[in-house]
Amino acid sequence: MNDLEFFKSVSVPRGQVCIHWFGQLSVGLKDTARTTVLIDPYFPHQRAPDQFIHPEPPLEEGSLPTDFVLLTHDHGDHTCPETLSRIHTAFPDCRFVGTRASCHHIEAEGIPDTQVQSITAEEDVQLGSMHVHAVFAKPPRALAEDNIRAPDTEHLGYVIEAGDVRVYVSGDPINTFPRYDELVDPIVALRPDIGILVNHPTEGEFPFFRESAEMASRIGLKAAVPAHYDCFVKRTYDPKEWAAHFPQDGPEPIIISYNQNILYP
Repeated sequence: MNDLEFFKSVSVPRGQVCIHWFGQLSVGLKDTARTTVLIDPYFPHQRAPDQFIHPEPPLEEGSLPTDFVLLTHDHGDHTCPETLSRIHTAFPDCRFVGTRASCHHIEAEGIPDTQVQSITAEEDVQLGSMHVHAVFAKPPRALAEDNIRAPDTEHLGYVIEAGDVRVYVSGDPINTFPRYDELVDPIVALRPDIGILVNHPTEGEFPFFRESAEMASRIGLKAAVPAHYDCFVKRTYDPKEWAAHFPQDGPEPIIISYNQNILYP
Protein backbone atom coordinates (compact mmCIF):
# COMPACT_ATOMS: atom_id res chain seq x y z
CA MET A 1 0.00 0.00 0.00
CA ASN A 2 1.44 3.38 -1.00
CA ASP A 3 1.13 6.47 1.17
CA LEU A 4 -1.84 7.90 -0.74
CA GLU A 5 -3.79 4.66 -0.34
CA PHE A 6 -2.84 4.68 3.33
CA PHE A 7 -4.22 8.22 3.70
CA LYS A 8 -7.48 7.20 2.00
CA SER A 9 -8.04 4.14 4.19
CA VAL A 10 -6.34 4.88 7.52
CA SER A 11 -8.27 4.78 10.77
CA VAL A 12 -6.42 7.48 12.68
CA PRO A 13 -5.65 6.48 16.27
CA ARG A 14 -7.04 8.64 19.05
CA GLY A 15 -4.74 11.55 19.87
CA GLN A 16 -3.21 11.70 16.40
CA VAL A 17 -3.88 13.27 13.01
CA CYS A 18 -2.77 12.05 9.58
CA ILE A 19 -1.03 14.76 7.54
CA HIS A 20 -0.52 14.13 3.82
CA TRP A 21 1.63 16.50 1.75
CA PHE A 22 0.94 16.59 -2.00
CA GLY A 23 3.63 19.14 -2.85
CA GLN A 24 3.51 22.97 -2.87
CA LEU A 25 1.06 23.89 -0.06
CA SER A 26 -1.42 21.14 -0.89
CA VAL A 27 -2.09 19.35 2.39
CA GLY A 28 -4.60 16.73 3.46
CA LEU A 29 -5.71 16.19 7.05
CA LYS A 30 -7.66 13.24 8.41
CA ASP A 31 -8.73 12.84 12.05
CA THR A 32 -10.08 10.02 14.20
CA ALA A 33 -13.63 10.76 13.00
CA ARG A 34 -12.39 10.21 9.39
CA THR A 35 -13.16 13.80 8.41
CA THR A 36 -10.97 14.67 5.43
CA VAL A 37 -9.94 18.28 4.77
CA LEU A 38 -7.77 19.44 1.87
CA ILE A 39 -5.91 22.75 2.13
CA ASP A 40 -5.02 24.57 -1.11
CA PRO A 41 -5.33 21.49 -3.36
CA TYR A 42 -3.42 22.12 -6.57
CA PHE A 43 -3.52 19.21 -9.02
CA PRO A 44 -3.45 20.56 -12.61
CA HIS A 45 -3.50 17.84 -15.26
CA GLN A 46 -1.63 19.68 -18.06
CA ARG A 47 1.97 19.68 -16.82
CA ALA A 48 4.64 21.11 -19.12
CA PRO A 49 8.01 19.46 -18.32
CA ASP A 50 9.77 22.83 -18.19
CA GLN A 51 7.30 24.00 -15.53
CA PHE A 52 6.45 21.01 -13.33
CA ILE A 53 8.87 18.67 -11.57
CA HIS A 54 6.43 15.76 -11.63
CA PRO A 55 4.80 14.78 -14.94
CA GLU A 56 1.60 13.50 -13.30
CA PRO A 57 -0.56 15.18 -10.65
CA PRO A 58 -0.14 13.71 -7.16
CA LEU A 59 -3.87 12.97 -6.96
CA GLU A 60 -6.78 12.20 -9.25
CA GLU A 61 -9.40 14.28 -7.46
CA GLY A 62 -12.22 11.75 -7.74
CA SER A 63 -10.20 9.06 -6.00
CA LEU A 64 -10.06 10.75 -2.57
CA PRO A 65 -13.38 11.32 -0.78
CA THR A 66 -13.15 14.91 0.44
CA ASP A 67 -15.45 16.51 3.00
CA PHE A 68 -14.04 20.04 3.10
CA VAL A 69 -11.57 22.29 1.29
CA LEU A 70 -9.77 25.26 2.89
CA LEU A 71 -8.24 27.98 0.69
CA THR A 72 -5.62 30.39 2.05
CA HIS A 73 -5.69 32.97 -0.76
CA ASP A 74 -6.68 33.60 -4.36
CA HIS A 75 -3.47 32.75 -6.23
CA GLY A 76 -3.51 30.04 -8.87
CA ASP A 77 -1.40 27.51 -6.97
CA HIS A 78 -3.62 27.88 -3.88
CA THR A 79 -7.06 28.47 -5.39
CA CYS A 80 -7.06 26.30 -8.51
CA PRO A 81 -10.52 26.28 -10.15
CA GLU A 82 -9.57 23.30 -12.33
CA THR A 83 -8.83 21.14 -9.30
CA LEU A 84 -11.71 22.49 -7.20
CA SER A 85 -14.24 21.92 -9.97
CA ARG A 86 -13.20 18.27 -10.24
CA ILE A 87 -13.49 17.84 -6.47
CA HIS A 88 -16.99 19.36 -6.58
CA THR A 89 -18.04 17.12 -9.48
CA ALA A 90 -16.82 14.00 -7.68
CA PHE A 91 -18.08 15.01 -4.23
CA PRO A 92 -20.96 17.49 -4.59
CA ASP A 93 -21.51 17.66 -0.83
CA CYS A 94 -17.96 18.91 -0.25
CA ARG A 95 -17.86 22.41 1.28
CA PHE A 96 -15.32 25.06 0.30
CA VAL A 97 -14.12 27.68 2.79
CA GLY A 98 -11.69 30.48 2.00
CA THR A 99 -11.11 34.18 1.53
CA ARG A 100 -13.83 36.25 -0.10
CA ALA A 101 -11.74 36.54 -3.29
CA SER A 102 -11.21 32.77 -3.46
CA CYS A 103 -14.91 32.15 -2.92
CA HIS A 104 -15.95 34.62 -5.65
CA HIS A 105 -13.46 33.01 -8.02
CA ILE A 106 -14.73 29.46 -7.61
CA GLU A 107 -18.39 30.50 -7.61
CA ALA A 108 -17.72 32.12 -10.99
CA GLU A 109 -16.39 28.75 -12.16
CA GLY A 110 -19.71 27.08 -11.33
CA ILE A 111 -19.36 25.78 -7.77
CA PRO A 112 -22.71 26.76 -6.19
CA ASP A 113 -22.71 29.37 -3.43
CA THR A 114 -24.56 26.91 -1.19
CA GLN A 115 -21.29 24.95 -0.94
CA VAL A 116 -19.03 27.97 -0.46
CA GLN A 117 -18.33 30.01 2.68
CA SER A 118 -16.01 32.99 3.06
CA ILE A 119 -13.91 33.57 6.15
CA THR A 120 -11.44 36.17 7.35
CA ALA A 121 -8.91 36.53 10.15
CA GLU A 122 -10.23 36.17 13.71
CA GLU A 123 -13.18 34.11 12.49
CA ASP A 124 -13.66 30.39 12.93
CA VAL A 125 -15.70 27.64 11.36
CA GLN A 126 -16.65 24.06 12.16
CA LEU A 127 -15.73 21.55 9.45
CA GLY A 128 -17.30 18.30 10.57
CA SER A 129 -15.25 17.11 13.53
CA MET A 130 -12.51 19.72 12.93
CA HIS A 131 -12.60 23.32 14.15
CA VAL A 132 -10.76 25.95 12.12
CA HIS A 133 -9.45 29.36 13.21
CA ALA A 134 -8.41 31.88 10.53
CA VAL A 135 -5.35 34.11 11.06
CA PHE A 136 -3.48 36.55 8.84
CA ALA A 137 -0.50 35.31 6.82
CA LYS A 138 0.17 38.81 5.50
CA PRO A 139 -1.14 42.02 7.05
CA PRO A 140 -3.65 43.75 4.76
CA ARG A 141 -1.48 46.87 4.57
CA ALA A 142 1.92 47.92 3.28
CA LEU A 143 4.94 47.62 5.57
CA ALA A 144 7.09 50.54 4.47
CA GLU A 145 9.78 49.76 7.04
CA ASP A 146 10.33 46.38 5.34
CA ASN A 147 9.75 47.65 1.79
CA ILE A 148 6.72 45.35 1.52
CA ARG A 149 3.73 46.53 -0.47
CA ALA A 150 0.15 45.78 0.50
CA PRO A 151 -0.86 42.31 -0.75
CA ASP A 152 -2.85 42.02 -3.97
CA THR A 153 -5.39 39.77 -2.23
CA GLU A 154 -6.20 38.70 1.31
CA HIS A 155 -3.77 36.10 2.67
CA LEU A 156 -4.83 33.79 5.50
CA GLY A 157 -3.36 30.95 7.50
CA TYR A 158 -5.34 28.46 9.59
CA VAL A 159 -5.06 26.71 12.93
CA ILE A 160 -7.04 23.50 12.63
CA GLU A 161 -8.16 21.57 15.69
CA ALA A 162 -8.19 17.89 14.75
CA GLY A 163 -9.08 16.11 17.95
CA ASP A 164 -6.25 16.59 20.42
CA VAL A 165 -3.86 17.97 17.78
CA ARG A 166 -3.73 21.53 16.48
CA VAL A 167 -2.21 21.98 13.02
CA TYR A 168 -1.11 25.40 11.76
CA VAL A 169 -1.02 25.94 7.99
CA SER A 170 0.81 29.16 7.25
CA GLY A 171 -0.52 30.15 3.85
CA ASP A 172 2.01 32.46 2.15
CA PRO A 173 3.47 34.52 5.03
CA ILE A 174 5.45 37.70 4.55
CA ASN A 175 9.23 37.47 4.65
CA THR A 176 9.45 39.32 7.99
CA PHE A 177 6.57 37.49 9.66
CA PRO A 178 8.33 36.74 12.99
CA ARG A 179 8.98 40.46 13.60
CA TYR A 180 5.29 41.32 13.92
CA ASP A 181 3.45 40.58 17.16
CA GLU A 182 0.15 41.33 15.42
CA LEU A 183 0.74 38.26 13.21
CA VAL A 184 2.42 35.99 15.75
CA ASP A 185 0.34 36.56 18.88
CA PRO A 186 -3.06 35.37 17.54
CA ILE A 187 -1.41 32.08 16.51
CA VAL A 188 0.39 31.70 19.84
CA ALA A 189 -2.97 32.10 21.60
CA LEU A 190 -4.36 29.16 19.61
CA ARG A 191 -1.50 26.87 20.79
CA PRO A 192 -0.77 24.90 17.59
CA ASP A 193 1.34 21.76 17.95
CA ILE A 194 2.73 21.38 14.42
CA GLY A 195 3.03 23.86 11.57
CA ILE A 196 3.12 23.48 7.79
CA LEU A 197 5.35 26.41 6.80
CA VAL A 198 5.81 28.10 3.43
CA ASN A 199 9.34 29.42 3.01
CA HIS A 200 12.08 29.83 0.40
CA PRO A 201 15.84 30.40 0.63
CA THR A 202 16.03 33.34 -1.81
CA GLU A 203 12.58 34.65 -2.79
CA GLY A 204 11.93 37.74 -0.71
CA GLU A 205 8.16 37.22 -0.70
CA PHE A 206 8.40 34.39 1.85
CA PRO A 207 10.41 33.82 5.04
CA PHE A 208 13.94 32.66 4.35
CA PHE A 209 15.13 29.51 6.13
CA ARG A 210 16.40 31.39 9.19
CA GLU A 211 13.19 33.43 9.44
CA SER A 212 11.10 30.27 9.03
CA ALA A 213 12.87 28.65 11.98
CA GLU A 214 12.42 31.85 13.99
CA MET A 215 8.75 31.91 13.02
CA ALA A 216 8.28 28.34 14.28
CA SER A 217 9.99 29.16 17.56
CA ARG A 218 8.06 32.38 18.15
CA ILE A 219 4.75 30.65 17.51
CA GLY A 220 5.72 27.95 20.00
CA LEU A 221 5.44 24.99 17.66
CA LYS A 222 6.56 21.59 18.82
CA ALA A 223 7.26 20.55 15.22
CA ALA A 224 7.39 22.16 11.78
CA VAL A 225 7.08 20.82 8.22
CA PRO A 226 8.43 22.70 5.17
CA ALA A 227 6.13 23.38 2.21
CA HIS A 228 5.92 25.27 -1.09
CA TYR A 229 8.51 23.20 -2.96
CA ASP A 230 8.81 20.02 -5.10
CA CYS A 231 6.18 21.27 -7.52
CA PHE A 232 7.57 23.92 -9.88
CA VAL A 233 10.92 23.47 -11.62
CA LYS A 234 11.91 27.09 -10.94
CA ARG A 235 10.56 27.30 -7.37
CA THR A 236 11.92 24.52 -5.24
CA TYR A 237 14.60 23.99 -2.59
CA ASP A 238 16.33 21.35 -0.47
CA PRO A 239 14.28 20.81 2.72
CA LYS A 240 17.34 19.48 4.52
CA GLU A 241 18.91 22.94 4.21
CA TRP A 242 15.74 24.39 5.76
CA ALA A 243 15.88 21.86 8.62
CA ALA A 244 19.52 22.74 9.34
CA HIS A 245 18.45 26.19 10.54
CA PHE A 246 16.46 24.79 13.50
CA PRO A 247 18.28 24.77 16.86
CA GLN A 248 18.49 21.48 18.74
CA ASP A 249 16.38 22.88 21.56
CA GLY A 250 13.75 24.36 19.23
CA PRO A 251 10.80 22.94 17.29
CA GLU A 252 11.48 19.59 15.64
CA PRO A 253 11.84 19.91 11.84
CA ILE A 254 9.93 17.10 10.12
CA ILE A 255 10.31 16.54 6.37
CA ILE A 256 7.36 14.81 4.69
CA SER A 257 8.43 13.50 1.29
CA TYR A 258 6.42 14.37 -1.80
CA ASN A 259 2.96 12.75 -1.84
CA GLN A 260 3.53 10.99 1.48
CA ASN A 261 2.20 11.36 4.99
CA ILE A 262 2.82 11.05 8.71
CA LEU A 263 0.73 10.29 11.74
CA TYR A 264 1.37 13.06 14.26
CA PRO A 265 2.43 12.91 17.00
